[in-house]
Amino acid sequence: MRSDIPVLDSVVLLVDDDPLSLRLLSEILRMEGFCNVLSTTDPREVDDLCSAHDVDLIVLDIYMPYLNGFQVMARLQENDETAEIPIIVISALSDTETCNRVWENGAWDFLLKPFNHREVLSRIRNALQARLLYKQVRSNNERLERQIEERSREIYHTRLKIIHRLSRAAEYRDNETGMHILRMSRYSMLLARGIGMSEKDCEVILHASPLHDIGKIGIPDSILLKQGRLSAGEWEIMKGHTLIGVKILDGDDCEFLEAARTIALGHHEKWDGSGYPHGRKGEAIPLMARIVAVADVFDALTSQRPYKEAWSMAHAFDYIRSEKGGHFDPLLAECFLDLAPQLAEVRARYAEVDEPAFPARLEVDYRSSGSLPLRT
Repeated sequence: MRSDIPVLDSVVLLVDDDPLSLRLLSEILRMEGFCNVLSTTDPREVDDLCSAHDVDLIVLDIYMPYLNGFQVMARLQENDETAEIPIIVISALSDTETCNRVWENGAWDFLLKPFNHREVLSRIRNALQARLLYKQVRSNNERLERQIEERSREIYHTRLKIIHRLSRAAEYRDNETGMHILRMSRYSMLLARGIGMSEKDCEVILHASPLHDIGKIGIPDSILLKQGRLSAGEWEIMKGHTLIGVKILDGDDCEFLEAARTIALGHHEKWDGSGYPHGRKGEAIPLMARIVAVADVFDALTSQRPYKEAWSMAHAFDYIRSEKGGHFDPLLAECFLDLAPQLAEVRARYAEVDEPAFPARLEVDYRSSGSLPLRT
């Protein structure tokens, strides 16, 4: 078996306005065993021929009607699909200016007419071997890129699974349900999208926000599951879940976990500086934490808890409106209110199994209660 079969299977395109020269070179290649030889006397056909065939090499004359060889090479260079095709120029002209322009236009090789049969075959083989090696390297690189992409997707999905399982672990320690996590994370994503964050950042906040209360894993059951009002001391311990969450999520460069850490630490901070754990104020509070603060409070207000009745959406919107510039970033609060139809869709879709989507219950008047009837 001949070792040069791949070279002989290569597609060679001959371009020359002299039919005799084309016929001679075609016959030389076919006698040598090349089985995919194309030819044309019209250089305007080169682009179409290259598009219709996977051309491996072009043998090109310089001075032709319609388009000269330099123009053909320039057009090929402008197309990403043809820019890498090696070109051997064959011309009767050997002056310095012509030679320089041939090399400047990216030709692989340059031969003079009349050419020696063995020499032209040798030059063509060399060019094709280089072309085949290039295609092999490109194919290997593409395969490696696909493998890297597949591996990256696997890592991405594995991290998401870990995040979802961590959030579920927090649910088992709390009175809140998985539906709260689903609603709150989607409210957060809607708000992020509403203020113009990129789709990538919206996806990050969707998957990172469920870990906002992961630190409650470290809060004693006697406090976490207490159905009555917490004492001052118990409340101080409860507030510590933000710092516990940071410790749980710290030390990983995963984008989702870094965002979750930021959210866990800052989602109880308030715009006016009266929040916890550090009393940060205004834009000193990270944007993702400010977004989750609105979404988390809204869902807590509109959800039933063992220690409170569910508020209507209208009632919750009144509270958010009243807390613009207090609890909440004013711009975020206003944008959130504008998202009412989308929020209602999320709330209906992820309603608790044992209660209607919009409970009709007697509600606590938040303006006279002195504090919110919730523990987020």
